[in-house]
Amino acid sequence: MNLATLLQKRAAEAGPVRVGIIGAGKFGSMMLAQARHIKGYHVVGVADLNVAKARESLKRVGWEEDQYSAKTLGDAYKTGKTCIVDNAAALAEFDGIECIIEATGHPIVGVRHALLAIDHGKHVVMVNVEADVMCGPLLAARAKAKGVVYSMAYGDQPAFMCELIDWVRSCGFELTAAGKGMNFEPRYRYSTPDTVWGYFGWTEAEVKAGDFNAQMYNSFTDGTKAAIEMAAVANGTGLDCPDEGLAFLPAGLHDLAQVFKPAADGGRLARSGLIDIAASQEPDGREVLNNIRYGMFVTFKAPDEYTRACFKQYGLLTDKSGWYASMWRPFHLIGLETSVSVLSAVLRGEATGCSKEFRADAVATAKTDLKAGEMLDGEGGFAVWANAIPASKSLALDALPIGLAHKVKLVKPVAKDTPVSFSDVELVDNLDVVEFRKEYTRTMLGKAN
Repeated sequence: MNLATLLQKRAAEAGPVRVGIIGAGKFGSMMLAQARHIKGYHVVGVADLNVAKARESLKRVGWEEDQYSAKTLGDAYKTGKTCIVDNAAALAEFDGIECIIEATGHPIVGVRHALLAIDHGKHVVMVNVEADVMCGPLLAARAKAKGVVYSMAYGDQPAFMCELIDWVRSCGFELTAAGKGMNFEPRYRYSTPDTVWGYFGWTEAEVKAGDFNAQMYNSFTDGTKAAIEMAAVANGTGLDCPDEGLAFLPAGLHDLAQVFKPAADGGRLARSGLIDIAASQEPDGREVLNNIRYGMFVTFKAPDEYTRACFKQYGLLTDKSGWYASMWRPFHLIGLETSVSVLSAVLRGEATGCSKEFRADAVATAKTDLKAGEMLDGEGGFAVWANAIPASKSLALDALPIGLAHKVKLVKPVAKDTPVSFSDVELVDNLDVVEFRKEYTRTMLGKAN
């Protein structure tokens, strides 16, 4: 509740909080749009392989060219301006930066960037949920050992879900379920970059007029992004994925408490303590009334009759019995809000959500019958979608995480809707991250035992 006050005090006594951003795409652009309006908050450097694109991003969100004209990071530090570089390592290695925001969306380089930043004593705000779900708890452990914070990004849905879950537990209610809204129908599961725009209802002209990445948008459409984010929430909060993966249950605002409670009490969950999606579309395509497409929610149960009565007296949205209630946040503004994570890490030493244990995994699953010799093309591609399943099941299947399913060749056929295993593919690149992932699963499995 006092981050703004702490920032004012810090700026007056020791200068601004100094930040480095890796990745100047949509999320990075939104962070940059808001950063220049926060007094005491200095983006020292922006790293992107495409420097020209990074410059265009800054210009597009309203920065004056002089603001990002610093020739070196040292010059930026001294003048209060911003330096654009093509080397993310330069940000991690520069002593004048306190916190690194990893916003590339690339799981393999995201792990590398986080490790480098942590090794150089930097806090890390991991926008890159793809990297976090692949081995976030081990990154968090590395950060803790170094005395720095590893955090989910405020503004993105996983961090908000962690916040809502913390609210439930802090109030002493019984946490039943957590999730987010999403536009989804079962047929979307097999969408490809060639078909995705039809599901958005956009014309070819509209697509050409915008700066849209078909594979990235398809990751949201086919449910892969949901699996990644929900598995990350499970790893950060102690909740579980359903055994067979997310069910994408259609539910509007007034139905959350009725739907997201155990089946034994008339709901649609196998048991309490699960994460899932409140779909904004019915399976037949009809829009759900009062859907929470852009929001996040929790359902919880009153511990006794007195609290149940209070739920009614104070207007909570409850199920028919009155025992279960819901709380939600209707929107998330992604990069416009991420400064909250940076300030929390630097000024309080606290994460806005952090992966702690290996409870869930987002595993590559065949979109069609795949043949030996075919190439997997990763998140949002033509070959695989991600399913969020319990970590114990992922380990038993030796399942390939979606983050490692990019540009790898199949050595065995894989049937449609079947998880891809490590033994099904030939891994010849990115072996450092492959080994880190294996270290992660060994470490987390040992803790569980």
